[in-house]
Amino acid sequence: MVFLLLGFGTKREHLGPGATRTCPNCHTTSRWSRVRQYRQFSLFFVPVARWKRRELEVCGVCGAAVEV
Repeated sequence: MVFLLLGFGTKREHLGPGATRTCPNCHTTSRWSRVRQYRQFSLFFVPVARWKRRELEVCGVCGAAVEV
């Protein structure tokens, strides 16, 4: 019997504080956080491939994201 553990999904990595912005969604002005988002495929919990990498800033109030 062989077990094959596969994983696929979107991951976010926190990079630190971003700019102070006014959110287009909730209209509050706050410090946003900068994140790197990517799609990932893993095999036996080890990342094998990553694609669609992009950096975003995310609103701390409502979670809206803007590509930087």
